[in-house]
Amino acid sequence: MTNPLGMAVIGAGSIGIRGALDHLCLDDVQERVRLAAVCDPVPGRAQAAAEKYGVARAYEDYAELLADGDVQAVTLCSPIGLHYEQGLQAIRAGKHVHFNKTMTTTADEAQHLIREAGERGVKLVASPGQMIRAKNKLIRKMIQNGDLGHLAWAATGAAFGDYHEQEGLRQGTDVLSNINPAWYWRKPGGGPLYDMTVYGLHTLTGVLGPARRVTAMSGAGIKERTFRGETYTSDADDNTLMVLDFGNTVFSFVYGTLAGTLTEFGQPSFFGTKGSIAGTKFNGKPLEVSGPDADIHDFGPHVVGRHCDMGEAHVFEDIMQLVDWAREDIPSVATAEHACHVIEIIEAAYRAAETGQTQTLATTFTPLEV
Repeated sequence: MTNPLGMAVIGAGSIGIRGALDHLCLDDVQERVRLAAVCDPVPGRAQAAAEKYGVARAYEDYAELLADGDVQAVTLCSPIGLHYEQGLQAIRAGKHVHFNKTMTTTADEAQHLIREAGERGVKLVASPGQMIRAKNKLIRKMIQNGDLGHLAWAATGAAFGDYHEQEGLRQGTDVLSNINPAWYWRKPGGGPLYDMTVYGLHTLTGVLGPARRVTAMSGAGIKERTFRGETYTSDADDNTLMVLDFGNTVFSFVYGTLAGTLTEFGQPSFFGTKGSIAGTKFNGKPLEVSGPDADIHDFGPHVVGRHCDMGEAHVFEDIMQLVDWAREDIPSVATAEHACHVIEIIEAAYRAAETGQTQTLATTFTPLEV
């Protein structure tokens, strides 16, 4: 492909604006990707986004967008519970797909999308691409090389808090700044595991490889949340603790809670007989990347210039991974297979909490070679 890839942004909400539109409208990417369309069902939002970011066309109807021949790929910036159906429709329309986290809500859904994409030659990239990061590749190499000695356990997770209620793009009065976050608190797809802990799970499994078993306790602690004076029912689990078994007596504690954190966001802590890696520090000293990756931004090679100082640059990097794959046939390590495995962990944790039985995982993926 010699022409820019025609990208459509599905959902002009917080991630659609900060992770896609803000970045993809800049001059430095126009030779590789252009904003062919934007879609949002909220009346006037897609049109407002198109006017602000110079997008070629605006749609309120997703089916109409998929019929647009100038759209060659989509980035799904919609609520997680919509990703499966929207992804399936895009794949069947022959569009390459970038899934913002989380790809789907069940492993069966993710596997179906992978099969359909394979049959049609469609490329899939699934956020969060944690193993694109040079320091995470270094951590995997260090553990494989025995720098931590005999690895014992790891920990990762995140807390919901009131992050989404306080986001700046939700406090305004116009259609691009009054974005309602209520879906984050509802099934399917709501809760801190799908929304936040997923980052640490991608890093954890990217570093250690696929998990084997999971057990958990989980529940919905906060039944109602308030946003701009309105009260919303919260039925998604918001307080989950799990233990993963990676084999060879390597275990991990993973949490997605309504409050409180023990680890850096997205960056697990690893503990062995020769020391520990906490976030991006080895035995208390910052990890230093050397070699070809030394001068690359931590989020990845596409985060340069103005992108470095912009929000959600990691989402932009993942989108550009799809652009490179579609245009130049350069595969990404942010694979749908990896995302599927993480989704099964989340799904199995909920099932373990409900049944009181440890769950054996069935999915796998090929970890990054380092």
